[in-house]
Amino acid sequence: MSDADDVPVDDGRHVHRIRAHGHEHVSGEHQSTVELTSDDWLTPAGDCIVGIEADTTPADFDQTFVSACQSADATITAEFTVQTNDGTLTDTIRARGDPELTFEGDRSLVGRTSDYVDDRTVFVDADGAATDLDQDLIDALADGAELTLTLTVEPGAN
Repeated sequence: MSDADDVPVDDGRHVHRIRAHGHEHVSGEHQSTVELTSDDWLTPAGDCIVGIEADTTPADFDQTFVSACQSADATITAEFTVQTNDGTLTDTIRARGDPELTFEGDRSLVGRTSDYVDDRTVFVDADGAATDLDQDLIDALADGAELTLTLTVEPGAN
């Protein structure tokens, strides 16, 4: 991870970028989670996974970023961006942080519409999941496009 990947912004926000690749089995059908994995493979059963070979897992995040996410009042914005021959495709999911987030997962990162937390969870109570992402973006990922996930945390009062 380079320093440019975890950047505190002057207004107190923290920004982290994760890069991954699409795969032919990306379907974006899961209704409650969205996931990136560091694995270099994907089966059709992984309907929440939208990117493989992620260059960052939760265990790699800077502690200041993790601390910002551990506020129940933190707002986390997940922006999914894909470059195609026809232009840039972007979609956004908004969620919140949670004091129970550990950022200990070393294989994959997961965003959830529920408040369930495990070592892979990076945000909860999201307003969308894999199934809610723009279908053109999902199609581009199924064609193997590169994905940039930009996580922006606006810390809460805690």
